[in-house]
Amino acid sequence: MPLLVVGISVLILLLLMTKLRLNGFAALLLVAVGVGVVRGIPLEKIPDVLSEGIGGQIGDTMLTIGLGAMVGRVMGDSGAAQRIAGKLLDAFGPRWVQVAMVVTSMLIGVTMFYEVAFIIIVPIAFTLVRVTGARLLWVGLPMSIALSTMHSFLPPHPGPTAVASTFHASIGLTLFYGLFIAVPVGALIALVWPRLPFIKAMNPAMPKGLVSEREFTDEEMPGLGWSLGVALFPVVLIAGAAVTDLATSAETPFLHFVAFIGSAPIALLLTLLLAVWAFGPRIGRSLADVSASCTSAAQAMAMILLVIGAGGAFKNVLVEGGISDYIKDATDSWSISPIILAWLIAVILRIALGSATVAVVTASGVVLPLLAGSGTHPEMMVLAVSCGSIAFSHVNDPGFWLFKEYFNLSVTDAIKVRTTYTTVLAILGLGGVLAVEWALDVLSL
Repeated sequence: MPLLVVGISVLILLLLMTKLRLNGFAALLLVAVGVGVVRGIPLEKIPDVLSEGIGGQIGDTMLTIGLGAMVGRVMGDSGAAQRIAGKLLDAFGPRWVQVAMVVTSMLIGVTMFYEVAFIIIVPIAFTLVRVTGARLLWVGLPMSIALSTMHSFLPPHPGPTAVASTFHASIGLTLFYGLFIAVPVGALIALVWPRLPFIKAMNPAMPKGLVSEREFTDEEMPGLGWSLGVALFPVVLIAGAAVTDLATSAETPFLHFVAFIGSAPIALLLTLLLAVWAFGPRIGRSLADVSASCTSAAQAMAMILLVIGAGGAFKNVLVEGGISDYIKDATDSWSISPIILAWLIAVILRIALGSATVAVVTASGVVLPLLAGSGTHPEMMVLAVSCGSIAFSHVNDPGFWLFKEYFNLSVTDAIKVRTTYTTVLAILGLGGVLAVEWALDVLSL
């Protein structure tokens, strides 16, 4: 049974990494090869499947994560991150630092991918940890939860946008309804989860090389205007491109240019160039010092990128092994509410494959024929599929490894933290979708 293969492979991976202490990159590749053999992928094709999985995942994330890490380290080494963190503390106070992270993350995360926003905000979170003396998860976890919610529930993020096209749903209405669900649900989990006893029992140290450990005096730090300007520069570019894309379908050279500079890699490359000047020669730092910051960030990211790439290889083997086709065929005959069915299929695919994109695309294809005669609002179907695709993030999800490495957690602890919060988000999200659908039905009577 294909799902049994998935379950056993995950258990073997956990055994390799927790009991035998095998490096995550090697363990993921080893298990991926084993799954490929068991699922009948020809031996001569397995290396290509692994390479395609690594290439697809690294191609999507290396530019974003690498450039973002460099921007973050340049800001940290110049004191810009400390300046922003200090102003957040002044505005919210140490007692409300978690609220500050949730508000900041939700505002930035509405239009920015999880990985991009994570890389941009995490230096500020690290600085807040150092300045306040709070635990890393106390400050960082609300940020990650808020970003996960925005990324998974709302267009213009890739999953919800792709599903909206399948269901012919209004992206504007999907975003409007989704905010009523995502903001309260995300804020609730973000503020509750760090207070749970099993989370409070963890106290990971900040990872080395990703953050400056120096404390700056007020005179040494750049001004708030420059610090915020550089931090928000990619947000403005990416959000501007997203809003423009939603507002018009015209094809003009100017709109193509907006889409170009609003793509995550280009926006972050431009931000890095701005940061190099603004926090280098402009304030008297040599280009050699700034270059050293970039090099340090790249060195610290090397193993993270390898592990994320191996996670992509594992995911690709599962897809090529026919797991998604099996789940699609098995659920074709289920006779339940289209909203619940869409959510459930997305959850199953997410657990089995780790890919939110595959989960939402496959789930929407399965339930699309049921939508026509059901009377269900297509926007609610989009949100059901999207929030289902966040559930049970674990070792076959490359985002899981980004979270684990940046918060310096063991595999077991990362599962305890991330797998649980993503699952609760998905369940509460489904409840919110059903509630909004009921309200829309009542209002239409």
